[in-house]
Amino acid sequence: MSLATHYLGLSLKNPLIASAAPANAQLDHLRRLEDAGAAAVVLPSLFQEQIEADTELEELILGRMAHNSPEASSYLPVAIGPYGVGSEAYLDLIRRAHQALSIPVIASLNGATEAGWTEYARLMEQAGADAIELNIYFVPTDLALTGQQVEDRYAGIVASARRGVAVPLSVKLSPFVSALGNLAQRLHDNGANGLVLFNRLIQPDYDLASMRLTQGVHLSTPAEMPLPLLWTSLLAGRTKLSLAGSTGVHSGDDIVKYLLAGADAVMTASAILRYGPSYMTRMLDELRIWLEVRAFHSVADMRGLLSWARSRHRERYGRPSYIKMLETGPVA
Repeated sequence: MSLATHYLGLSLKNPLIASAAPANAQLDHLRRLEDAGAAAVVLPSLFQEQIEADTELEELILGRMAHNSPEASSYLPVAIGPYGVGSEAYLDLIRRAHQALSIPVIASLNGATEAGWTEYARLMEQAGADAIELNIYFVPTDLALTGQQVEDRYAGIVASARRGVAVPLSVKLSPFVSALGNLAQRLHDNGANGLVLFNRLIQPDYDLASMRLTQGVHLSTPAEMPLPLLWTSLLAGRTKLSLAGSTGVHSGDDIVKYLLAGADAVMTASAILRYGPSYMTRMLDELRIWLEVRAFHSVADMRGLLSWARSRHRERYGRPSYIKMLETGPVA
């Protein structure tokens, strides 16, 4: 039986990827993920704000040293590289991970404007990243912004990053755009090789005792899978983009669902945070058992079997199904 797949043109031993998480900045943790069966790892994001802050710090230091003698260069912090402390440390993480692991290392850039993407994507490629995930986290709080302007921003970011690199680019999208299918095509035309469905927006709550806004990162659950499953199914076989299912992946069955929808790969972070890197081995074992019981010889044999493109009942993905569900009532 073969679990092998391809994602972004990369050959993977299986479809399960460890998605971005803080612990992925630690080399020992990355090695444990590889030992547990991870087919690739996504490093924590380098944030646009970090890059900008580091650049401002460097400019401040260099400005103050401008009139000093050459010997004064010894006062400059050693960690400051050509683009700042944080970014240089991130590039070093890419280098060390690339050398230590035998699986693909995917770097991650997180931002909301086009500034800096070209240069930093290029530096990530030079450091050894096998691919780059563009994690576009943007909440359009400006009420004057149109849906077209928001999608233009996404397309512009991809075009900017593509100008700097030849390695594959994936885009981690929010589902909250007006025409996701059309946007997917635009991103491909601008140089994207794949999509990660979806980016989870941090959503606020309110503390009623203090009357204040509260925020926190909540781990995903399988209950969040239906939306990315829907769009994975709708896009699979209809776009040249490679698809990665993300959000809610906690078992082998969850991997199977994304693969049946047409995903090339499946990402998980919350399950690893809950149960540790070794839990990936369990999920892959469950995937193998599912395939064996149903006499599938490979992941390729079952990928996309339930996608929109291969369905004989496409109406179930649209309005007729919605009406029928309302008539039938909630699922117990």
